Amino acid sequence: MLIRKTFEEGETDGVTYGNGQLAIGGVRLNVYSYAEDGVLIDTGAHALRESFLPFMKRQNPEQVRITHCHEDHTGCAAPLIQATGVPVYMDELYAEETRKRADYPLYRKLFWGKRPPFEARPMPESFASRRGTWQVIPTPGHAKDHVSFLNTATGHLFTGDVYTQGRTKVVLKDENMPQLIESLTLLLTYDFKRVFCSHAGPLENGREALRDKRDYLLEMQDTVRRKAEQGKSIRQIRDEVIRKRYPITLFSGGEWDSMHLIRSLLEDEAIK
Repeated sequence: MLIRKTFEEGETDGVTYGNGQLAIGGVRLNVYSYAEDGVLIDTGAHALRESFLPFMKRQNPEQVRITHCHEDHTGCAAPLIQATGVPVYMDELYAEETRKRADYPLYRKLFWGKRPPFEARPMPESFASRRGTWQVIPTPGHAKDHVSFLNTATGHLFTGDVYTQGRTKVVLKDENMPQLIESLTLLLTYDFKRVFCSHAGPLENGREALRDKRDYLLEMQDTVRRKAEQGKSIRQIRDEVIRKRYPITLFSGGEWDSMHLIRSLLEDEAIK
């Protein structure tokens, strides 16, 4: 199985980034790692360690902050710790899992790589960097342990996978859309200047992008609930609302599917 890999580095508004991309056939995915003021945010995928590790070492980070436990964000934490001794922090909910061998579906191991075990320290509610204070904002939905980071000195908001794209069509089977709507709404209450997404990259109009995604999900939620009240099944609703079939659904064996989006939007409330 041929996996095509590319990597690019850049800088936006004082934030340095590394962006790794992987492609297999029609499935193309990417992930960012960001560095600002001695803070490194996420460590990229282990399958791209030959690119992410040198990039991260050049940033001379004093601390690493993880937005959530998924392997495309934690994959290079272990080699980075081994190479530099830098402390890594993440939410405690899945910290125990990251101390063990990677346990996720085979297609994800083939694509993103097998994340080596690593030791993470508990994430506080806020932390300091060289020139500022950061707020840690709980933003579950995509993952239960998901957090976002706001550098109050620069107004830079690092949102992990809260945004990813504006018109979401497929999601993981365990994502919680009502909870994600709440997280987007929460982020919009903060005073920030720019948004840095882990997959869409730096967003030019971050507040507008977050608001548009929140409104899109609310509108879709209204639509699917009306159709459910008409007696239509989840599959029927999916076929009417999202007609296109995406390669990642077949590639992932159904772990990514539009069906999960429809089902989750039909939940009565955000499950805590």
